[in-house]
Amino acid sequence: MLYYITYLTFYIFILVNLKLIETGESLPIMEHFYSIQGEGFNVGKPAYFIRIGGCDNGCSWCDVKESWDPQIHPVTNVNKIIIIIKQNNIDNVVITGGEPFKYNLNYLTEKLNKLNINIFIETSGTEPITGRFHWLTFSPKINTKPLDIYYNIADELKIIISNESDFKWAEYNASKVKPYCKLYLQPEWSKQKQIMPLIINYILKNPQWSLSLQIHKYLNIP
Repeated sequence: MLYYITYLTFYIFILVNLKLIETGESLPIMEHFYSIQGEGFNVGKPAYFIRIGGCDNGCSWCDVKESWDPQIHPVTNVNKIIIIIKQNNIDNVVITGGEPFKYNLNYLTEKLNKLNINIFIETSGTEPITGRFHWLTFSPKINTKPLDIYYNIADELKIIISNESDFKWAEYNASKVKPYCKLYLQPEWSKQKQIMPLIINYILKNPQWSLSLQIHKYLNIP
C-alpha cells in the first residue's frame, strides 16, 4: 500500500511538472546569473541570463554542450527567477540556451514585460516563436534548417565562423534577412587564434559585417 501511494505521488508530481512546463510557468533551467553581455549588438550591457536546457542542433564546437539534455536540469518555477530580477532592479534579461524556443515563453516574457525589462532572445531559429521580446539574435546553424519567419524578424544575425566555408553560410543567411538586421561574424572560441585573421580580412573587404567577440571569456566572467 505504501509503495502504491509513493508511486502515485511521484506520478502526480511528474504530471504537474509537465503541465507547468507546457504553460511555461516552469522550465528546465540550466543556470541563471547576473553578468555582462559579451557578444553581438548588446555587448557590454549588464544583463540577467536565463539559460534553458534543451537543444537538438548538436554543433561539434558548442561551448555549452551540457545544455543539450533538458532532463539533467532542474524544472524551476520561473517566478523564483522573476523575484530575483525584481529585487535587484535589473533592466535587461537575456534568454538563451540550449534552444529557448523549444518551450512556451509566453508566461516568462509576460512577467518580464510587466516589469518594463528589456528582453533579449538568442536562438538558432529552429522552433516556433512564443513570447514578446525586444531584441532577437538569430544564429542559424548548418546542422538544422531554421524556420523562414526568423529572417523577417531578426534584429541581429550572428554567424559562428569555425572554418573558411562558413563565410558562404554567412552570406546565404545575410541575403535573406531584412535590411535593418545587424550582421555579425563571431570566431568559434576554440579556433579563434586561427580564425580571427580570416574574419578581420573578410570584414575589411565586406564592411556590411561587424565583428562579435566573446568578451566574457576574455574577462573570465560567466
